[in-house]
Amino acid sequence: MLVSCTLLLLGALAAVVAPGLMARARWPEREPVVALWVWQCVVAGVLLSFALSMTFSAAAAWQAVRGHVFAPAPHGVAEAYALGAYGPWSAVIAVVLALGGLWTAAMLAREIHRSRLRRRRRRGELLVRSPLLPGEEPGTERLVVLEGERPDAWWLPGAAPRLVVTTAALGRLKGRQLDAVLAHERGHARARHDWLLYCSSALATGFPQVPVFAAFRDEMHRLVELAADDMASRRFGRLTTALALVGLNEDRGVFGPCPAPDAQVPIRVNRLLAPVERLTAGRRLRLTAAAALVPVVPLLVAFAPGLRALG
Repeated sequence: MLVSCTLLLLGALAAVVAPGLMARARWPEREPVVALWVWQCVVAGVLLSFALSMTFSAAAAWQAVRGHVFAPAPHGVAEAYALGAYGPWSAVIAVVLALGGLWTAAMLAREIHRSRLRRRRRRGELLVRSPLLPGEEPGTERLVVLEGERPDAWWLPGAAPRLVVTTAALGRLKGRQLDAVLAHERGHARARHDWLLYCSSALATGFPQVPVFAAFRDEMHRLVELAADDMASRRFGRLTTALALVGLNEDRGVFGPCPAPDAQVPIRVNRLLAPVERLTAGRRLRLTAAAALVPVVPLLVAFAPGLRALG
């Protein structure tokens, strides 16, 4: 039972320790895209550890599962894992982890279903406020201008994605500020940030007591905005992007002394106005490579006995 327990402890340790390590790091704000990659690799490593632990526990508990798991393996590899000595707890571990996997899948399916319902409702509202003209086909216009007193712009994903902007935003934003806002929203769409938000919300909702999943959700909401800000600022400048953010949000009370729901907006504006130097290309590469190795660790633990038996 050594391999299964090691994988289980490895996943639990990463789930507890990773949020604290990332919270103390100062580089994610400077490199949000790299930070997004690191978080995805950490969560993938945690989930992979649990999945492999479940597999070995199930193989130890039931001969039928063992036959399928080790069917392609050379002779002598299964004996290296000493599955017969796992004991009765292997079935309990396998069942608990399998239920956790099913619960994760159910939470993800629910999150996707809810997002589709919200998207369908928003598309219905959009069609009411901006009806199709005679001869216009649905989904042919990717930019929609709505009459509205509140400056706003958002990207509506889906099979026919649309970029929506209100007339108040057109009147408020000057010069290339509107271009910066549109570039920000297109950055979300190109990077498929909606899927990151779905997955992180599903994990945090399904397992609210697991620190890494709650931190993953919170950081995804923060980092995707920083990444989209950087995409816009590289094309239209940091000052233009910051002024565009102020123009869209100054009537919402986010810049006052009292806390507001969009408290991250002033932080984003200050970040754009007082930029810090980016990490060197070498350090970005090292962080990316180190993060990619996180899911490899449970694979090495899982295959180590078999590789030793073959060697």
